This record gives sequence, structure tokens and C-alpha cells, in this order.
Amino acid sequence: MAAPSFDQWRASFRAKALRRGVSAETYDRVMAGLKPDTGVYALQRAQPEFQEELWQYLNRRVSDWRIVTGRQRAAEQRALLERIEREYRVDRFIVLALWGVESSYGDVIDNRKYMRPVLPALAALAFGEPRRRSYWEQELINALIIVDRGWGDPNQMIGSWAGAMGHTQWMPEVWLNMGVDFDGDGRISPFGRPDDALAGAARYLLVRGKYAQGESWGCEARLPPGFNMRLADRRTYRTYAKWAELGVTRPDGAPFAHPGHQVRLTVPEPGGPAFLIGRNFQSVHAYNPAFSYALSIVHLADRLRGQGPFVQSFPGGERTPTLAEVQEIQRRLTAAGFDTGGSDGRVGSTTMKAVAAFQRKAGMEVDGYAGLKVLARLRQGG
Repeated sequence: MAAPSFDQWRASFRAKALRRGVSAETYDRVMAGLKPDTGVYALQRAQPEFQEELWQYLNRRVSDWRIVTGRQRAAEQRALLERIEREYRVDRFIVLALWGVESSYGDVIDNRKYMRPVLPALAALAFGEPRRRSYWEQELINALIIVDRGWGDPNQMIGSWAGAMGHTQWMPEVWLNMGVDFDGDGRISPFGRPDDALAGAARYLLVRGKYAQGESWGCEARLPPGFNMRLADRRTYRTYAKWAELGVTRPDGAPFAHPGHQVRLTVPEPGGPAFLIGRNFQSVHAYNPAFSYALSIVHLADRLRGQGPFVQSFPGGERTPTLAEVQEIQRRLTAAGFDTGGSDGRVGSTTMKAVAAFQRKAGMEVDGYAGLKVLARLRQGG
């Protein structure tokens, strides 16, 4: 039996959408002329173009641009961030860091170079992606309910190929269930002013991430000589005081601020920095369940509040290039014929592709990383 066409699927899916709360008027208006964005299938199957080491991942996300820009946003949005922190009891710098990593503080949310209309994307996935069909169907229905409520216009709902949208990259389900009308305009939106998006992110951390007011995410740790690495099992929680008894200290020698709080020890890369991480690290991990992501958020938050970089370096790692150095890399690449899309000091996919093309031409290892080795080679004239 032949698989149904998209038109047949759209007609049959209507009943399911209406049973789950979408109005007939909205379904017919939005879905009638919709063409599925079949380009999402290749994006879903695609492997990451560049394999990043952990130190590269962190350097890109906790970049000088994000630190400088984030401190500017902290000043500009001080009243908003203070209100969010007061109402949701979530550290304002964690919220600010989420904003910075998810959308470069809102700079890319309406950039059609990176974003696409989400309803055609979700419709294509619900129709033609059998492995997670129920998930994509529900997210399409969630998006239609958002339109039904008057919170979003289909033409303005753009995001990633998977449907994540706005300042803090909400999936439709998060928009519906964790969103907050924080600016009081009668609708909830992750677009426009950042009020709703940032408040919704804080609510997510509190409700789904079980964020605990008054606790830090943890800190970098220094291990004593001969330390039993079996204690760094990523599972066993001990108090800071107990870890101190085992010889674990802060790299700066300062005492642990809350000796009774529970944390676990992890050393993500042998020979690299160690970390004591607590429940608020896990709260961020709930937002995106990747260790590297959570570490980038909490580290960026610390940098935004004025703390320094990690004391212990990662094996084979480089320091993070300054904003001026990244801009120089971009200018030199452009002058050499490798288009970076500008020289704003922010490294996105266009700059990474330009770096990779230069690395190939120069006979370097190709990883797309705009770092100090690439800058040194560019200064030598390639």
C-alpha cells in the first residue's frame, strides 16, 4: 500500500488536531495552503559539520563577545533581570547566560539565514519522520494552539529546523506550558521584547529544573596530589566540607561559601579542570541535557558577574581569543578571500566555514575553530 501524500495526511491529521484543542478555523487557515519544509529531513540526519573539543565548545560560547555584550545587556536590562530574580528566585546571571548562548542576546532570532518558518518544518516532521512521529505531531499541534490563542502569527514564528524559537529558543510545548506574560500585554511571546522569554526561562529552571535559591551551581576545584580519582564518579554527592576533608579546595584557596551544600566531583577530561557541581548545575542541565552546554551556561554566568576564566587549562587547549583577535581573524580571512559574513567578533557557522576553508588551503588540521593558531598562521600570510 502506497504511503499517503502530504495532502492526504493533512486531511486525516485535521481530526486529531481538533480533538486536541485546535479550532477548525485555525487549522483550515494555517494548514490549507501550507507546503511542508522537506529540507528539514537532511538537517535532522546531518552530523555536526565540525567536531569540537570541550575547550573549543566553551571558548566559542563563553567568548569575549558574549562577555562584553552580556555585561552591556545586564546594564540595559537591569530592572527586568532584578524583577525576574525577585519573582522566580533564579540567579539573574544564569538567565542572562541562557539568553546569550541561545540567541546571542536576541541578535539572531529573526535572522532568516539561520532561522526558518517553524510550522512548515514541524508539518514536514509530523508527516514524514516516523521515528518520533508522535512527538512531532504534538509539537505541531502545540504550535497551532499558540496561533489559536493569538500569541503568534504563523509568518512570524521562525526558529530552528526542529521548531525552537525566540530569545531563549522555546519549543512550542515550552511556549505553551512554561511561558509567562511578563510584560503584561495579554499574550505570551518569545519574540520582541525579552521580558516573556527571560521570565519563562527562569520559570523553567525553577519548575522543571528544581532550581534552589541561595545555592551556587558549584565551582572549579583543585585536587590534591595522589587524589583517588574513583571519588570523581559523577554520582556521589558530598558536602563541600567533606570534599575539603578529602583535600579538595578552590583553585584560589578561598573557603567554600556554603560548606553544608551537597555537590559531586567531576573531571570531564583527564588532566583538565575539576569541578564540584550541585543541584543548580543540574537545573541548567534540565534546560538542555548536555554537560558541555550546562558548563558553558554556568561559566558564562560567572564571567558576566565578574569572575575570571578557569584556572586549570584543558589538555591541548588555547585561551579564549579576545574580541579584537576574533575580529582580526575575520578581517584577515575576508581579505584572503574567505567570506566570514562580517567582522563583528562573533563566531557563527559562516566564520567557522571560512576558517575551515583556510585551514585546508594552509595544510592545517581542519576543525573550523577560530583560535590563536589560525590567527598566527594568518599573520604569517597563510
